[in-house]
Amino acid sequence: MDNVVIEALVRALAVGTPLLLACLGAILNERAGVVNLGVEGLMAVGALAAFAVAASSPDANLWLAVGASMLAGAALALLHAVATITLRANQFVSGLALALIGTGAAGLLGKRFEGLPLFNKVADLSLGGFTVSPFTVAALLLAGVMAFWLGATRSGLTLRSVGENPAAADVLGVNVGLIRVLAVMGGGALAGLAGAFLSLSYRSSWADNMTAGLGWIAVALVIFVGWRPLRAIAGALFFGFLYYLQFRLQGNSPIPTEVFSAMPFILVLVVLALAGVRGQAGNAPAALGRAYVRGER
Repeated sequence: MDNVVIEALVRALAVGTPLLLACLGAILNERAGVVNLGVEGLMAVGALAAFAVAASSPDANLWLAVGASMLAGAALALLHAVATITLRANQFVSGLALALIGTGAAGLLGKRFEGLPLFNKVADLSLGGFTVSPFTVAALLLAGVMAFWLGATRSGLTLRSVGENPAAADVLGVNVGLIRVLAVMGGGALAGLAGAFLSLSYRSSWADNMTAGLGWIAVALVIFVGWRPLRAIAGALFFGFLYYLQFRLQGNSPIPTEVFSAMPFILVLVVLALAGVRGQAGNAPAALGRAYVRGER
């Protein structure tokens, strides 16, 4: 029984890690008032960038590969920032376009890497009798740091003020546009890091569509956890456990496997509906999704 519990926890942590990293990135965006539905594309580009660097030679520096994933995610997210903050395009439309561009570009450019070996992967850490990825430890620490930063530091409160009342923040001398651009790029970097976990640690390979919808779940997870980083840990573990349960039940049940594959996405719809009924969506930053134009009310 203990082995089953430990296995479930390890698997939930493994699948929950990219969800947590991507969710933290989306929280960073949305706390500043910018919605980014392109997380799936950012993860795909990050996964490809990390694998491309790591597979370049047996002596490739894996942490350089991690940096490449974050840089790729931030660079692609910058397109969204320019479109929505500078040009004031619709944030939802721009995010959807970003998801399509990211996944499409990763699939096209990644064809040359399919089937190639990864000479070495990011080594797991041994903690209390079971092993976890350094990405998992980093994700948990980042959640704690982000919660403290948003709630107890001047810069974190400034970012929150931009998402709640950008006009008031502007009057106080805050550069609303710059804060939002940096938040979007930071969120993109975390989404890219989530992709790096998939290609360098979880699967240690590159394949088209390896994000498998995790980015979309991460976007929904932000609402589920009420835009709170520490709650994101529990939410990511919950959905990670669902993925583990999906694989455990396949082959041991007369129910078609497609039902199990769709289970996490079905549950996303259920929890979002429940969040709406309970009014949890009302916890969103007041200026979320709205472009700021100085002088407009």
